[in-house]
Amino acid sequence: MSAARTVVAATLVAGLAATALAAPALAAPAHRQDHAATQQALDAADADGVPGVVAQARDGRDRWTGTAGVRGGDDRYRVGSITKTFTATVLLQLQAEGRLDLDDPVEKWLPGVVRGHGHDGRKITVRQLLNHTSGIYSYTEDPGFQEKVFGSGFLQHRYDTWTPRQLVSVAMAHRPDFDPGAGWNYSNTNFVLAGMVIEKVTGRPYGKAVENRIIKPLKLRATTVPGTRSAMPRPSSPAYSKLSADVNAPVHEVSALNPSIAGAAGEIISDSRDLQTFYRALLSGRVLTKGSLKEMTTTVPIAPELPGVEYGLGLMKQKLSCGKEVWGHGGGIHGSSSQAQVTRDGEHSLAANFNADWAGDSQQVVEAEFCGAVPKK
Repeated sequence: MSAARTVVAATLVAGLAATALAAPALAAPAHRQDHAATQQALDAADADGVPGVVAQARDGRDRWTGTAGVRGGDDRYRVGSITKTFTATVLLQLQAEGRLDLDDPVEKWLPGVVRGHGHDGRKITVRQLLNHTSGIYSYTEDPGFQEKVFGSGFLQHRYDTWTPRQLVSVAMAHRPDFDPGAGWNYSNTNFVLAGMVIEKVTGRPYGKAVENRIIKPLKLRATTVPGTRSAMPRPSSPAYSKLSADVNAPVHEVSALNPSIAGAAGEIISDSRDLQTFYRALLSGRVLTKGSLKEMTTTVPIAPELPGVEYGLGLMKQKLSCGKEVWGHGGGIHGSSSQAQVTRDGEHSLAANFNADWAGDSQQVVEAEFCGAVPKK
């Protein structure tokens, strides 16, 4: 959910058009330990009104932490749709073990679930869930859901529990965005369904698979799949939202919430160190088989106006203004906007978080870290 609207749809794409089409291009540094531009991007977000910003980066043996505003370098935060990479990784592991095929129809694993108003799980594959080519409507775009969960209704409903089936039902009340495979559109329903497939295959909640297959093996000590637990673990800083598109709306502290509104599409809590460990291990081939990683990094274009941005299986590839290519995901949920990016060789990584959802541009932090400067708009 991003900027009080959707689990990262805006964070995924917002700001990319400006940087992808920015000119002139910047020269990409081969290797550097100067993070001055990254710190400047953090300070700019602080000046833009973000109460607290944190970023950590690794480049070879160089490790760096930067903050702006009131923030701790080791803060944990809600990572929003960065969760999608974890979910997709589990499904790729299950396929490698022969327990399912990503080209299975969703109906095989979730009979009768994807039905209604033109949706048909018999014609949609699990792979199409993971690369957002299913055409399934995103439940976070439903106006009633938006008002209740992201708008003024949040204060009354912040602790409500939503089951995955309830979230999918919201989507099934709408027409699909397009026929399966006929386009691309970011849909949080896709990954709620992906989590349900994991549960059907393993017989346990998808979060247990994430814990046993990723969190424990990689020793991600700050990473949790909270389920319905509303409190944030320490250390963490408060998260803030205006719960409105009105720039003059009051600011609310929104740290505590029931993350079942996001589930396998965006509920994970982590910190910058753990996120870098995960993405570095993933892209360097220590989490998936060689064949599975190749499938994950097989991408489809997002939109003609974003020629440098493509989407794989729960993983995004983008070409920055300096020509450097990074892989990862953005994430947004109430009062939290995050980025986790890494070069294809797994050597240079960044993870960052803003504890507000109405100000700042986290994409500028990515540009600054990997290109050494932010392109002029």
